[in-house]
Amino acid sequence: MKFYIVHPVRESILSQIAEFPPIVMTLAGADPSGGAGIQADILTLASLGCHPLSVITAVTVQDTRSVENFWVMDAEQVSDQARFLLEDMPVSVFKVGMIGSVENAAVIAEIAADYPDVPLILDPVLASGGGDELAREELCEAIRDLLLPLTTLVTPNSIEARRLAASNPDEEDELSLPQAAQRLLQAGVEYVLITGTHDNTVQVCNTLYHRSGMTSREHWPRLPGSYHGSGCTLASAIAGSLANGLSMPDAVREAQAYTWETLNRAFRPGMGQAIPDRLFWARGDATAEDEAPAAGEPDGLA
Repeated sequence: MKFYIVHPVRESILSQIAEFPPIVMTLAGADPSGGAGIQADILTLASLGCHPLSVITAVTVQDTRSVENFWVMDAEQVSDQARFLLEDMPVSVFKVGMIGSVENAAVIAEIAADYPDVPLILDPVLASGGGDELAREELCEAIRDLLLPLTTLVTPNSIEARRLAASNPDEEDELSLPQAAQRLLQAGVEYVLITGTHDNTVQVCNTLYHRSGMTSREHWPRLPGSYHGSGCTLASAIAGSLANGLSMPDAVREAQAYTWETLNRAFRPGMGQAIPDRLFWARGDATAEDEAPAAGEPDGLA
């Protein structure tokens, strides 16, 4: 079996596996289907050679089609899970997914504030892949006010970006994506990666914004079908790449290549969305010749 991971993360991972793998803490909801949520984070982080710590913020009843129900963990329970681990092991990166409640947003913000040197990657899970609502407006406000000022990178799709950036629901459709990104940066985020998965375009265009004014865009071939947990995979892959020592721009680029390949090799075991294959490199047919295509040339840095 050929060991395969998107280069150059591969060499960094192989050099650390025998010693001390980087530790990433993911705080997210549990998805019993294994397609999204904390299960997707764990698979992705492990695939990239990291040791994942899992703090569960919510328990869901869902399959590859939809979310039937969910229960939010008590904020004290979320805090206890995280702080008990943080007192025992060094965490290189925080990755935050489904938050579940205003109270959970507050305790996650308190934890992040106590560890200012640890980058925080925020995947703003506001709805499931099937469109089920997972965050009410008061939680969006808490994310804006409490978490965004502590966030290193936020990874919304175009719908999530407009919703987080809008001052009221009526304004969402009026905001351009550059305007939405600028508002998120003004809220305190260092980097904003807006993904183009929900746009009706031939290629997926992902745009990375930085508070310095730099902007870079990469285009990826749009794959057919719908995928359960693609956003979780991308955000976790960025966290894992950062933990392995890459700079943010390089981590974002490598994570996109990895995520594209997990979607390219996705499987559909149920009646709903396909599940990304985060361990594609472990299959016997995964070789360097099958590597994800290079993204289109970046539009440049402005």
